Amino acid sequence: MSHLEHRAQAPTHVRCYVLTVSDTRTEETDGGGRTVIELLTAAGHTVVDRQIVKDEPNQVRTTVATQLKNNEIQTIITTGGTGISSRDRSYEAVTELLEKRLTGFGELFRALSFVEIGPAAMLSRAFAGTAGGKIIFGLPGSEHAVRLALTKLILPELGHLVREASR
Repeated sequence: MSHLEHRAQAPTHVRCYVLTVSDTRTEETDGGGRTVIELLTAAGHTVVDRQIVKDEPNQVRTTVATQLKNNEIQTIITTGGTGISSRDRSYEAVTELLEKRLTGFGELFRALSFVEIGPAAMLSRAFAGTAGGKIIFGLPGSEHAVRLALTKLILPELGHLVREASR
C-alpha cells in the first residue's frame, strides 16, 4: 500500500495532549504551547488537555507516562526542554519511554531550522517516536520553532502517523 493510500485511510481528527516543560512559563506566557493548541485546533484536531510542568525529569516522565495510559489521547506533543543547557532535561525523560524512534523527524526539523536560523539549529534536540500505540513529539519551546514543526512536518502527516502507530 502506498503512502497516499495510507493517508487516505488515516484519521482526519486526532486527539492530542500538549505538555509544556518550563521552569518559568505560565499559561499566559506559554507562546509555544499556545501555538501548538491553535494550530492543532485550526487543523480540526482536538486538544483533550494541556499542562505545564517544571523541567524536572521525574515530573516530565510521570506526566507523559500517565498520558500514554489515557485511551482518549492519540498524540502527545511536548514543548521545551530540548536544548543543551543544564536545565534542558525533557529529552532524556521522554525518549527513555519511546519504543520506536522516528529519527527522521529530528533530522528534518533541524534541516528546516538551519535554512531559517543557520548553524544554531544544531542545538535543538527535537524528537519524535512511538510508545503504547501513540505518537510523541518533543519540540523546542519557542513559538517560531513550534510553528515550523507543526506546519511543515507534524500536521501534514499526523493522521498517517497515528494510523501507523495504532496498528
